Amino acid sequence: MLEPLKKALTESGIRYTIYDEVVANPTVLNVELARERYLQNGCEALIGFGGGSSIDCAKAVGARIARPKKPIPKMRGILKVLKPIPFLIAVPTTAGTGSETTLATVITDDKNAYKFPINDFPLIPKVAVLDPEVTRSLPQNMTATTGMDALTHAIEAYLGRSTTRQTRADALEAVRLIGENLEKAYSDGSDMAARANMLRAAFLAGGAFSKSYVGYCHAVAHSLGGQYHIAHGLANAVLLPYVLEAYGPAIGKKAKDIAIAMHIADAATPAAAALGLLIGEIRRMNRSMGIPEKLPGIRPSDIPKLAAYADKEANPLYPVPVLMNRQELQQFYFDVMEEQP
Repeated sequence: MLEPLKKALTESGIRYTIYDEVVANPTVLNVELARERYLQNGCEALIGFGGGSSIDCAKAVGARIARPKKPIPKMRGILKVLKPIPFLIAVPTTAGTGSETTLATVITDDKNAYKFPINDFPLIPKVAVLDPEVTRSLPQNMTATTGMDALTHAIEAYLGRSTTRQTRADALEAVRLIGENLEKAYSDGSDMAARANMLRAAFLAGGAFSKSYVGYCHAVAHSLGGQYHIAHGLANAVLLPYVLEAYGPAIGKKAKDIAIAMHIADAATPAAAALGLLIGEIRRMNRSMGIPEKLPGIRPSDIPKLAAYADKEANPLYPVPVLMNRQELQQFYFDVMEEQP
């Protein structure tokens, strides 16, 4: 997949070096090793090529270049980078994370098994290249989970209490595109129209949540990824129906808008019924693409700690439609946990 990019760089007389050891949930160690590679080779720009993990790692490398005396864990939260990072181009090879357009990067502290976001405007890539050809060979399971990740971004951005007219429009357009194209891309990876539409959906959803933020689904998913290395898109896909159920009537009207965008409801559908249809459709999509209903490896003894992490991330940053404390958040882990022997 890298050959066309390497050829273009070489033909343009641009020297490059490649760091290709990023793991599924990029770690502080990944960032530091890539930063060393950048400095040792006298680099002046970054290309994040790959899924959200590769792009997030590139963003964090840029942050460390901009703030050489500030360790990555010290940048956790909002507006902790503050200085311009090197010129960053993002080339997503999955249609889901939206990292190519967001101000966020999510990094795992490998020493403490803790996953945390860094949010600052300098992290937004200067250029995003949306080329469906680089997603053609994406395996079915990754097409499914990254696509459901994008759907989660769009839904949580739309449901939040800090939206704008533009973020609402972009979120609903992303929902429509995902509803019409994700299962097509899953069934036929060479359907370039579906692949292109999914890239656009991920981009729109990423822009929407970058401005309007996400919700408890993401906070819980991040804690699961940090502790158990569960892929973020998979965690979101499994969690989303449970989080929507917990929000309940508070999201009825907005859930109806989302259901209409997905062509599973119309103006005459009552809000409560539309919410039920939306939750049912998400579960149907998951089943149709082989996404499980539960997540393996969750230990009950870890749940209080994980819920505390999710609470710290989400409250008060995320403008969620229903506020929950760490005790209430614990239920989501039990909801998605496989039955214990």
